[in-house]
Amino acid sequence: MNASKRRRRWWPRSVRARAALAAALTAAIVLSGIGWWVHQEVYRQSLSVAEEKARNDLFALVDQLKQGDVPGPRRSAPYEVVATGRRTAVASGGGMEAFDRSAGHVLPSPPALTAPVPEVTDGWEYAYRPLRIPDRPDYDSGRGQDLAGQTYTVLYNDIWAGQLSREQAAALGVGPDATLRAYVVLVPDTAEEIAAAVDDMLLRAGLVGLLLIGAVAYFTVRIALRPVEAVRRLTASVTDPRERVTVPATAHEITALADTINTTLQRLDHAAAQQRRFVADAAHELRSPLTTLLTSLEVALAYPERTDWPATATTAARQTRRLQALAEDLLLLARLDTGAPTADTETVDLSALASQPADHHLLSARELELTCDSSDAAYVRGDRDQLERLLRNLLDNAARHAAHHIQVTVRSEDEQVVVTVHDDGPGVPAEDAERIFERFVRLDDARSRDQGGTGLGLAIARDLAHRHGGTLTLVPGDDDGACFELRLPQAPAPDAAPDADAASAPDPTPAPHLDPDQTPDAGPNPDQTPHPDPHADQVTKSEPAPDPDPMPNPGPA
Repeated sequence: MNASKRRRRWWPRSVRARAALAAALTAAIVLSGIGWWVHQEVYRQSLSVAEEKARNDLFALVDQLKQGDVPGPRRSAPYEVVATGRRTAVASGGGMEAFDRSAGHVLPSPPALTAPVPEVTDGWEYAYRPLRIPDRPDYDSGRGQDLAGQTYTVLYNDIWAGQLSREQAAALGVGPDATLRAYVVLVPDTAEEIAAAVDDMLLRAGLVGLLLIGAVAYFTVRIALRPVEAVRRLTASVTDPRERVTVPATAHEITALADTINTTLQRLDHAAAQQRRFVADAAHELRSPLTTLLTSLEVALAYPERTDWPATATTAARQTRRLQALAEDLLLLARLDTGAPTADTETVDLSALASQPADHHLLSARELELTCDSSDAAYVRGDRDQLERLLRNLLDNAARHAAHHIQVTVRSEDEQVVVTVHDDGPGVPAEDAERIFERFVRLDDARSRDQGGTGLGLAIARDLAHRHGGTLTLVPGDDDGACFELRLPQAPAPDAAPDADAASAPDPTPAPHLDPDQTPDAGPNPDQTPHPDPHADQVTKSEPAPDPDPMPNPGPA
């Protein structure tokens, strides 16, 4: 980590400096590309100009030679005129005179001609090829530009002396049948010098431009970030989630940032309020059985000779079970709120799992009819215990509100397993369809807490459904009552399904008797006679005898 910090120490931390550096680097890349293109274009144009001058010099040489005049040495481009049958050059100049003329001509002699060279209509015909200027001992490098040992493009044109008069050929010092060739060396030094001068100018202009671009980017970003700094100061001064930052009207992005911060503060405020409400409700729910338990024990200790100790112990055990169930529910909600992934997932037959509560679970102290309708096996991936808890909570809620009948249906639909639990109770108002899934929500405030539960069953059921990638909603039923619909992703059937066989087998462990005053979510289910076919319709009736409670229940404090 320290090495990483050392490597990044050169990188600026300020957004303004980073933006300026990024703009300067981008501009440097762009300007480098432009500079390279300008260099190539300037060099090409300069070389084209030099070639044009060399060509003009070549045609001027040819015109002089055709008139029998010997060209002078003063030329802008190096040239040399050679002829067949002649050891020395006819004429040279422009830098070629640095070679000793008495030592022989520098450039090669032309092939002999026997007829005049045909002229084109425009008279601008010439040839060119690359030639290496030899590095001879007789070359005097101090007399102009250094040409020896270099390879250049050479333009040339041939002249047959037979088309000249004898006087003109004699003036040139060649025979009447000789062939003359005029060479003009294309020296790119001028083009290179021009390109170098342009490169130097572009480099200076580019450096100044980079400084200006960096400075402009720095101050532009600095001005643009002033509203952000203002929003930051306002956000830093927020001490209560109910406070809001001022939304500036300077820019759309800054306005969106302020709106997002306000939305986040609103969510935090809502979460904090929900957390406070949850803690208050939990404390209230825990205080009610604690108060009942403490009052029963204090009255029993104050009047030991008149106390029915078995009844007192029964009341204490019942309230202790309520406390245990509530504590387990709160711990389960805390684990679900962490969002940890479900461990030990397996393929579970939801049809077989849904039939287990119908076979083994004591629904209510009243006589109820439970029908479980499941045709084929419906497999899902998840934790068996959590899925069983989900279904049990839905049945407990239905049992508390049903009048006579509860209908459970399991089916597969669109690669999903759909479980519906429908009761014939009073139903749920449309405005409370989502509120019933909140924690510690009980719509019927007139009911006792033992009958109404703690208000955590549906909240736990929805959290478990979401944890398994599904949904739990309250949907309109065909008739009166409440209908809860659970949807879970369907899983492929396993090669061998021992889970379904185990689910359909009767539970050999007897369940303890469930006190009617106990919250249905709190403890294990009492024994019921299982139906031999878990997918067939099942009718279960239960008529438990409630235990007497001789001590008065003072209710919540």
